[in-house]
Amino acid sequence: MPTIPSPALIAPAVLGGYAVGRATGNRRLAGVALAAGVGAALPRWAGGSPALAAALATGTVALVGVSHPLSRRLGPWPAVLTTTAAAAVLAGIGDALAGRSGAAGS
Repeated sequence: MPTIPSPALIAPAVLGGYAVGRATGNRRLAGVALAAGVGAALPRWAGGSPALAAALATGTVALVGVSHPLSRRLGPWPAVLTTTAAAAVLAGIGDALAGRSGAAGS
């Protein structure tokens, strides 16, 4: 069975989390959407190493945190789109690093 690339999991999770949070006013629900995407990507990243998986998950959550102050300068949606792109790039790097460890198809 083909593996879904992590950027295809992370980008919708970040965007969906923001949309859910904005629509409901509930940050916890937004966090659930983000956690679902990160949780789906973790097994692939952990194929590289648990430390890699932890670093990528932390980096993704940190980028979501960066979108908050960035939104004051760019506006909400541009900030979210910018940090979503950065999180997708980070996820792609994670896939590449995990693949080098022999876990490309896991």
